Amino acid sequence: MVALPEEDGRKRVVLLTGIVQQFVSKLFSGMEVLGCYQFRVTRNSDLFVDDEEVDDLRRALEGELAHRRYGAAVRLEVSRDCPPDLDSFLMRQFTLADVDFYEVSGPVNLNRLEAIYDLVQRPDLKYPIFTPGLPRRVAGSSDLLAVIRQKDVLLHHPFHSFGPVLDFLRGAAADPRVLAIKQTLYRTGNESPIVDALVAAAQSGKDVTVIVELRARFDEEANIELSNRLQEAGAHVMYGVVGFKTHCKMSMVVRRESDGLRRYCHLGTGNYHPRTARGYTDYSLFTCDPDIGQDVHELFLQLTSLTQTPRLTKLLQSPFGLHAAIVEKIDREADHARAGRPGRIIGKMNSLVDPQVIEALYHASRAGVQIDLIVRGLCALRPGIPGVSENIRVRSIVGRFLEHSRVFFFGNDSASELYLASADWMERNFFRRVEIAFPVREQTHRERILRDLDSYLADNMQAWSLGRDGRYVRCERNNDPIRDAQAALLARYAAGSAPIVVP
Repeated sequence: MVALPEEDGRKRVVLLTGIVQQFVSKLFSGMEVLGCYQFRVTRNSDLFVDDEEVDDLRRALEGELAHRRYGAAVRLEVSRDCPPDLDSFLMRQFTLADVDFYEVSGPVNLNRLEAIYDLVQRPDLKYPIFTPGLPRRVAGSSDLLAVIRQKDVLLHHPFHSFGPVLDFLRGAAADPRVLAIKQTLYRTGNESPIVDALVAAAQSGKDVTVIVELRARFDEEANIELSNRLQEAGAHVMYGVVGFKTHCKMSMVVRRESDGLRRYCHLGTGNYHPRTARGYTDYSLFTCDPDIGQDVHELFLQLTSLTQTPRLTKLLQSPFGLHAAIVEKIDREADHARAGRPGRIIGKMNSLVDPQVIEALYHASRAGVQIDLIVRGLCALRPGIPGVSENIRVRSIVGRFLEHSRVFFFGNDSASELYLASADWMERNFFRRVEIAFPVREQTHRERILRDLDSYLADNMQAWSLGRDGRYVRCERNNDPIRDAQAALLARYAAGSAPIVVP
């Protein structure tokens, strides 16, 4: 995007491609230009590395990154006014078939339009700036670990600040009684304060172990660089289990205290990335529960050594049990419904495509279980089909923030269960990644999350409902009061809102 001089007080911008097309004859002096057309090629960005065939995964990925720009073409987009003979010429050059060809009316790369946001200073057209809030217990204390010892701490980003997560690691790095820090990193950014804290901890002599996922798509280069930096500082850097991406989000601090060693854990549904924490909705849980701490310890042992599959008491883990546990809990709701007891499931996730989970949800619906699903992206389930899924409702929330949190609620008669997770209900999350789902124990936290889910289910401003035909229809407000879930959460949790007691 190129900004032009203002005219009559109006900001004007133009695409660089438009300038080229307008003045293309000046680029080819003395020649007759018959036409100028836009085209765009999309290439396969997968990196082909066989984990079992390489001795050094990092070096292998470094070699593959250099070739990413030259991957095989998979799609060709051409402006609609381009002559057919040129279309055919381009398809031959890139070895593409008709199914890979797309005619486009207008610019072939609409991503360029994102630049307009920064070029135009119009506060009346933009969301108002907000300051993330903090739970009263955290905001009123200078000792986060003391707050966690008193009771678990739950944060809901971006409505709550990501600052406590940074403070958790910075404080551990500077605390002489902290012996060890263990951390998983999937996406964290090029200049990460998380990595800064881990480097400081390693340089101060603490035992720092970091599981870096080198194959986080499009973050491979950044993750290679941060792994080099951590190793140079003296941290133990490892790359997880061969054949499985480490996608779980967890951190553990081991501290010597008057009554012995204590484990403090942070578990999240999103990445350790301060920038995305401002634009993605995610939950963070701080706890020093001994059982959860033991489970996290076992998981880190599994990720860093040749150990057997751990037996966990509180956490659910893939690829060794999360899928079976989810299917079992769905089937249990169906059993309750068939026995005349209430059956209830609420699931919030990015994608739902696993066939076995979908089949279990269909069985539960036929048994009478009431199922509400909040799925932002891919959904292979068809709701509302008589005799199959008439008790299932699916909606997607597309608003100011990208909905990223994973929340699973099972009514279980009078003993309800509520889990937060790093995993969607997809085959790759269940079987090809290391993921965790962790329970929310505190009743006040459970009530908060269920209240949040109710806000999403009542949204009539940013919600889209999936029909039995696979099409989404925007939810109509009609004459009902405005219910905007994200705006309500901002008002509820962000700084500057009306006074509210946040447990």
